[in-house]
Amino acid sequence: MCNNLKAILLTTLLGLPLLAQALPEDRQQPIRISADRATLNERTGITVYTGNVEIVQGTMVIRGARVELHRSDAGVQRIISTGKPAQFQQQPSHDQPLTKAYGERMDYRVNQQEVTITRSARVDQGQDSFTGERIVYNMEKAIVNAFGSDSESGQRVQMVIQPKPEDK
Repeated sequence: MCNNLKAILLTTLLGLPLLAQALPEDRQQPIRISADRATLNERTGITVYTGNVEIVQGTMVIRGARVELHRSDAGVQRIISTGKPAQFQQQPSHDQPLTKAYGERMDYRVNQQEVTITRSARVDQGQDSFTGERIVYNMEKAIVNAFGSDSESGQRVQMVIQPKPEDK
């Protein structure tokens, strides 16, 4: 059982480089996972980390109180992070600032390169920010879609976009 668990954890770790599709050197960086506890279900392919979870690979950082890694034979397919807040950050390219996302729940679909942030969602890139009840951020296309609340609370999407500096 111990050798089997080691093999599955190794497989999970080897699949994590698929997560970093931003800076090319991110994929070449070691992956560091820290948590208070980890539980692996061999049948479902889901590893659950709990307690101050942090996953780091290059500029990509995922933090949460609880993080689920869903993997298949093809590697990690999905990461779900929850917390108050759960956090995600990555630098899209050398010429762009670090993108940071916050919310109570984040669902990162690795193959689609898309993070869906819900409940008190916020995405910051440089001095620009987007807030709403739900934000869908497509990293590959650099598209942010923000949605307000459907309830009577009436939370609206808020965006703050700074003016571009003028060339002198």
